Amino acid sequence: MGNKENVKYFKMASSGQDSTIKIWLISFTEDTGLELKLKCALSGHTAPVLACAFSYDGQTLISGSVDKTVMIFETNTGNILHTLTQHTRYVTSCAFAPDKPLFATGSMDKCVKIWQFEPKQLFIGSALIEEPKIAVDNWSEEDVSAWLCRHDLKDLVEIFKRNNIDGKELLSLTKEGLTDDLKIESLGLRSKVLRNIEKLRNEMESACLGIPDEFLCPITRELMKEPVIAADGYSYEKEAMENWIIKKRHSSPMTNLPLQRLVLTPNRSLKMAINRWLETHPKYNENPSS
Repeated sequence: MGNKENVKYFKMASSGQDSTIKIWLISFTEDTGLELKLKCALSGHTAPVLACAFSYDGQTLISGSVDKTVMIFETNTGNILHTLTQHTRYVTSCAFAPDKPLFATGSMDKCVKIWQFEPKQLFIGSALIEEPKIAVDNWSEEDVSAWLCRHDLKDLVEIFKRNNIDGKELLSLTKEGLTDDLKIESLGLRSKVLRNIEKLRNEMESACLGIPDEFLCPITRELMKEPVIAADGYSYEKEAMENWIIKKRHSSPMTNLPLQRLVLTPNRSLKMAINRWLETHPKYNENPSS
C-alpha cells in the first residue's frame, strides 16, 4: 500500500492459465474514484500458475505452478531471484509470513515446505536447498537414507546401510530381497518400501518419455484425457478410477487408505494444462487415421 499526493494505491497480483503473473496498481482518490492499471507481467513458468503471494514488504513475490516449481520474483524489476524444484507435483498454494522472511508452499505431493529467505541464500530448515537433482540410479547410500526418511521409513536406514544399498541396488529390490536378504520382517514395511520404489521407477520412465509425471494417471501410468480429483486429493483418469471403485476398492490407489467419499470431481485446470502441453507435443496425440 502507498500514499502519494492524497492518492492511496495498492499492489495486487493475479495468475492464471496463461502461465504468467500480472501485477496491478489500484489507486483511489475522492475525485476519480477507483482506478486499475497493469504495472507488469512476470513470466518464467511453463504451465498454469495456481497461486501467488507478496512478501510482507511488497518487494518480493512468490508463485506456484502446474510445472511443479516455485518462483521468486523481485517485484520492482520483474527479475527471477530463485526457481525452487523441491516439490514433486504441482504447487497449489503459497504464502509469506506477515513480518518475517519466511514463506510456505503447498503441493499435490501432500507436502508443505517452510522456507527462509535471505538476501543471497534460500534455506529450507537449516539446509541450503539449491542442490542439484541426481538420477536415482546415481544415488549414494546417503541419498537412499534420506529417501527412506522422507517416506517415514527411517527405521530401515541402518538395515539399508549395513547392506550397502545405493540407488542402483534400491531400484533392483524385490519382495524376496527385502524378506530374505535384508531380513525385514514387517509385511507393512516391505509393502511400503515396494510401493515407493515403484513410484521411483514410474517417475524415471515418465522422465525418459518426456511426459510430466502429474499428467499420467497413477493407476494406468498413461497420459490422462479426462482427469478427475478423488477424495484422497490425487488426480486420476476418470474411467480408470471409476473401474477401480466398481471393483469395490474403496481405498486410495496412492495411499491405500479408505476414501471418505466416492465422488469424482473434474480437474479442469489439469485438463487444460495437458491440452496445452499436447499442442507442443503432437506426437502424443492419438490419431486413428494416421
